[in-house]
Amino acid sequence: MTAGTARKGPGACAGATADLAAGTVVTAVGIGCVLRVRRIRDLPVAALPVLLGAHQLLEAAVWDTGGGCGPATTAWAVIALPVLPVWVPLGVLLAAAPEARRVLWGPAAAGLAAAAGLAYCLATRPVTAGIRGHTLGYGVSVPYVPLVLAGYLFATLGALLLAGDRRLRLLGAVLAAGALVCAALWRLEFASTWCAFAAVASVLVLGWVRRGPQRPGLRGYWFSAPRTNSR
Repeated sequence: MTAGTARKGPGACAGATADLAAGTVVTAVGIGCVLRVRRIRDLPVAALPVLLGAHQLLEAAVWDTGGGCGPATTAWAVIALPVLPVWVPLGVLLAAAPEARRVLWGPAAAGLAAAAGLAYCLATRPVTAGIRGHTLGYGVSVPYVPLVLAGYLFATLGALLLAGDRRLRLLGAVLAAGALVCAALWRLEFASTWCAFAAVASVLVLGWVRRGPQRPGLRGYWFSAPRTNSR
């Protein structure tokens, strides 16, 4: 199969100012999440807004340089491509209750496989960014694009949607809807709404951290209490 070009346009906001403002706010919310975390194993999920905020701050730098193949473009692609499909499923796996982890090994394995292939592509081929109307389009040559994309989505969105915690499932649904909407808007070269979805995602993570992950015994999905016989 011939190599394809992976485009990642929906990550863009309407310009450097919007990315800078949104990235600053999302990063601040993420720092609040990290400071409020109650368990060490919840830290990767709690730090997700920090990663998303840093991602948008990097994109502000890409806008300022007019795109191209500079360090900001490469750093943006590293977070978007190999880092997220590992970070998200492993973070959800760590935070999940032991009895909910069995179904999460699949997304984690898919994420590691997709990240390995994407990391190799980034190490051996240039990544470029170009301004398209009010959005940025990113491109890197990736073989077997449909297969890699399927693994990527299963890792990032699938892990959240399969999580036992309903707040993490809501986060997955919001991000899935955001990806679809932003992809459609990017193809029409309108201003992307990904900044808004990233902000919503960060607020959802903050709520998850403040309330704490659902504990075993609170819902039947997580735990079946032992029955006692009384006579």
